Amino acid sequence: MSKKISPARPDETDPLKEYDKEEGVVRLSPISNGTVLDHLPIKTAPKIMHLLKLDFDEAVMAAINIDSKKKGRKDLIFIEGKKLTAKEVAKIALIAEGSTWNIVKGKNVISKSIIKMPKELLGIIICNNPNCITNQEHIETKFTINNNKGKCYYCEREMEMDDIVKLLE
Repeated sequence: MSKKISPARPDETDPLKEYDKEEGVVRLSPISNGTVLDHLPIKTAPKIMHLLKLDFDEAVMAAINIDSKKKGRKDLIFIEGKKLTAKEVAKIALIAEGSTWNIVKGKNVISKSIIKMPKELLGIIICNNPNCITNQEHIETKFTINNNKGKCYYCEREMEMDDIVKLLE
């Protein structure tokens, strides 16, 4: 829980008090059209924003390590004017599986999904085997995901999920 800042002198009023309608609640302005990523593991919002290569032409709001009734603490990202591709959702799944992905249109949530780990990753990560054909020729990578491991379709190299996350393209 965040520490409440008290006034410098007891007779002063807290200038932020008038904005604090409900103590401990973070309020973000809703977006009109775009994507909301909710219930993200804490401290993953910056990594996800980097993975999505947001150029900030669109409005982006992120809240990091905020209270969550569902998870205790969470991160949250609002992206105005952006609809995620299947490849982008697959990248997010590698670090935030089980999070919520909302599509917003006209200030209403029109679709709400739980982000699930895909069974296959196509062109998302590079194989860490330097001898793999995907590192020798212009061939899109393909990995199957099973038991928190990825296996290259071409050279059959297995990789732990932590290593896969480090190699995201």
